Amino acid sequence: MRSRQRMFAAVMRLLLKCLRLGRRRRFKLVRQVEQLWQYGHLCLRSLLYNSFTNGDVVLDSLFEPVYWLVDHVTRWFGVVFVALVIGLTSSIVAIVYICLLPLILQTYTPAWICWHLAYGHWNLIMIVFHYYMAITTSPGHPPQAKDDLTGVSICRKCIAPKPARTHHCSICNRCVLKMDHHCPWLNNCVGHYNHRYFFSFCLFMTMGCIYCSISSWEMFRDAYAAIERMKLLEKERLQVTANQTYYQTPPPTFSFRQRAFHKSVVYLWVLCSSVALALGALTLWHAALITRGETSIERHINKKERQRLQKKGKVFRNPYSYGGWDNWKVFLGVDVPRHWLTRVLLPSPHRPHGTGLSWDLPPCVTEQRAPLLAI
Repeated sequence: MRSRQRMFAAVMRLLLKCLRLGRRRRFKLVRQVEQLWQYGHLCLRSLLYNSFTNGDVVLDSLFEPVYWLVDHVTRWFGVVFVALVIGLTSSIVAIVYICLLPLILQTYTPAWICWHLAYGHWNLIMIVFHYYMAITTSPGHPPQAKDDLTGVSICRKCIAPKPARTHHCSICNRCVLKMDHHCPWLNNCVGHYNHRYFFSFCLFMTMGCIYCSISSWEMFRDAYAAIERMKLLEKERLQVTANQTYYQTPPPTFSFRQRAFHKSVVYLWVLCSSVALALGALTLWHAALITRGETSIERHINKKERQRLQKKGKVFRNPYSYGGWDNWKVFLGVDVPRHWLTRVLLPSPHRPHGTGLSWDLPPCVTEQRAPLLAI
């Protein structure tokens, strides 16, 4: 009896010892897994840690494939966009000459005829000139050698000197002096040497679209009513022919020339009004930037800098702004009063102030608002 009890106690002790060993091994395995997880997490954080990382950086990283796709699509489709601009503008000019100009010559007074001929052709010349100059003029690129450049940074992408206000264009794959943005409708960057051409094109194109929309408003109403009347008469004609027997198709109520004329007028007004709204908003936006003496890229940089200094109780001042009026004079290249006529109201290929490498005080500025420091 005692031998059985001893045997049973020995088996139970062995069983308990096995359970303890299994539990210890299980706990040891869990601790090893936890240690490996913490070690891996620490390694990952040490590789990816950046004190400047925030939500904007993470969002930009997530959208990097989208940016790559947009850059490459824009680079290859720039010629298509330019052809589209030329085609749409040419179609509007053709409709004006073929459809509207004969009506103006027949119905308007001599004074109004002279006004339309003078203003319309002046506006057209300004549009064509500034668009041609905007797409053919290089925005300006910094030199590769850094012998003559002082106090500049180095571009991380092209490993070359990057003067103040210069930024790298991922579409052109080059640094651009005083870069504003890459415009697909120009198939070119907007920078130091063609910024004025770009803005003047937007301004005169908006003015031309507004002029066409206002001038053709009455014709648009008549053409739209005529098209609706055509549809109604066509529907009535089909109903009548359905109840009768014809050996031949009855002739159309309106001729092809009448249909083409009314549809062309509607097309002209709708296109010009749409472009006037969209391009007008873009022109106002760039006019506000020019008034503040900054580009589209600098606006975001200056906004962050303004917020940073505001937290410290300081006031940010744009070193490249000379005041609203002087900013416009510098941008347009107006040195003397006669330049408002010869350089602003007439086509002028004059170059902007400075080289885009340094930013000295232009001669047309009355007083310096802030010291010119490189950002």
